[in-house]
Amino acid sequence: MNIRDKFPIYEFNQNLTYLDTAASSLKPKAVIDTIDYYYSHYGVNVHRGVYGLSYEATDLYEQARDKVANFINATHNEVIFTRGATQSLNMVANHFLNLNAGDEIITSELEHHSNFLPWLEVSKHTKAVLKFVELDQRGRLTVEAFKKVLSKKTKVVSLTYVSNVMGYITPIKEIIKLAHEVGALVVVDAAQAAPHMQIDVKDLDCDYLAFSSHKMLGPTGIGVLYGKEHLLNQMEPTEFGGEMVQNVTKENASYKTGPFRFEAGTPIISGAIGLGKAVDFINEIGFEAIHNHTQSLYNYTMKALETIEGVTVYNEDNDIGLITFNIDDVHPHDAATIFDKNGVALRAGHHCAQLITKWLGIQASLRASFYIYNTKADADTFIASVIEVRDFFRRF
Repeated sequence: MNIRDKFPIYEFNQNLTYLDTAASSLKPKAVIDTIDYYYSHYGVNVHRGVYGLSYEATDLYEQARDKVANFINATHNEVIFTRGATQSLNMVANHFLNLNAGDEIITSELEHHSNFLPWLEVSKHTKAVLKFVELDQRGRLTVEAFKKVLSKKTKVVSLTYVSNVMGYITPIKEIIKLAHEVGALVVVDAAQAAPHMQIDVKDLDCDYLAFSSHKMLGPTGIGVLYGKEHLLNQMEPTEFGGEMVQNVTKENASYKTGPFRFEAGTPIISGAIGLGKAVDFINEIGFEAIHNHTQSLYNYTMKALETIEGVTVYNEDNDIGLITFNIDDVHPHDAATIFDKNGVALRAGHHCAQLITKWLGIQASLRASFYIYNTKADADTFIASVIEVRDFFRRF
């Protein structure tokens, strides 16, 4: 059985050419079956029950936390399950509402809105200064450009590990080291990195890191916030309810430490267990195989696109097999309708990253992203559709 056969969606959508993994990945049968197993065999709450089913469900849930911790080389108590990378990043930003006027936050024009808007709001509330790393002519973040905006006033650095529009890998380890030299804390948006590359939070020495399950073969509605344990214990929870409390009186309450402090109420049990299985699936394939496969498809497709007149690619040297492009004189949304007619699912718009879209000098773009279930036939269908779109609109 090849990898594509492990994804049931192709059984029900046989003409599908799915090139929108950067938005959300497809789900393998192993993940779907694991979620179904939880609901059919358990379906009960975790942590609270003293009966056998609850104990076993709790064990599955906490095993998933261990799998995620091992996946990024963290400890059990440094992994918080959230609703996704967006909630994770907002939780961290909320912790910095105590910044002072004149303090500095460093970010960039590459950021997804979920890693820019929270810091924009923090700067408004605190009068902290929002500073941007200047991108080079290709749109990459460089260490040299980062040095130019770093200062003794820098308190927070929040940057993407891999851009969801350009597909570039940020030299984040070097940036973290420099930031720590001035006492700044570093937040890493790893939503696009987690499906494509090994993440080692200890080696990076990042203070916080966020990613989503649904971009890495797992279910929607579940994500991860990593934080160094001592930093998590300094953060105040933003949601209050069952399980996260230590002691409650009429006048006051004390809260647990570790991840439980931030997982009020019934957690996303099936989602966490499904994410754990997605981690297993990725580990079985290996990041080297994932990279080699996506890079091969990317190189094959780019070679063909270079021969097609009227196509502008904005990230020809990207790192994760993601092509952001436009077809001359064709609005991306109009183009997407013809791609869809041919069964090609790709992204059209500003990709929740308007700053980099504006930096490119465009209103919107098309984005095709490859992953392990894609094939050379998918690339051929995509290439043929590009030509069809161009020729169709040229008639007008």
